[in-house]
Amino acid sequence: MLRVGVMVSGGGTNLQAILDAMENGTVTNARVEVVISNNPGAYALERARNHGIEAVCLSPKTFDSREAFHEAFLKKVDEYDLDLIVLAGFLVTIPEAMIQKYRNKIINIHPSLIPSFCGVGYYGLKVHEAALKRGVKLTGATVHFVDEGMDSGPIILQKAVEVLPGDTPEILQRRVMEEAEWKILPQAIHMIANKEL
Repeated sequence: MLRVGVMVSGGGTNLQAILDAMENGTVTNARVEVVISNNPGAYALERARNHGIEAVCLSPKTFDSREAFHEAFLKKVDEYDLDLIVLAGFLVTIPEAMIQKYRNKIINIHPSLIPSFCGVGYYGLKVHEAALKRGVKLTGATVHFVDEGMDSGPIILQKAVEVLPGDTPEILQRRVMEEAEWKILPQAIHMIANKEL
């Protein structure tokens, strides 16, 4: 059984997609052990509690330095003996020591077809604003392994989503979540859990 930790900063819609997929059997041989957020107000923590999953908040703001936060964060993650760490809308840079320790065991979902609209500054609605401004006809989502760069690790899965006339960043964001993110993130977890990668 793959022991999964999910890191989130906001509402946790990707977390919900993972939990739903585990409950309906789309994802097998995996279990979420812990949900960790940097944001005490993240609804994702409530989603975790509603599913009987330990919910932990570690905010960088409560530490004297970023180094102290990184140390505490890594120590907390280590407590759960995780096989896979899933970044599902986690807006905190992962410490290099954690990337090294969990090499090829950290995956991220990004709301574009990498290498487009990724890297520093591209997160949340900013990704969809950039896609619309550029006039692309296709966007989508990418699941990739996390390395020391920003959105630069090896790609696991991608799914394209059509950009439609009249799309706003909010409408496009919702379509990318529904048609791509909520499908390929659970799929990637299933593939890893069942040694299909």
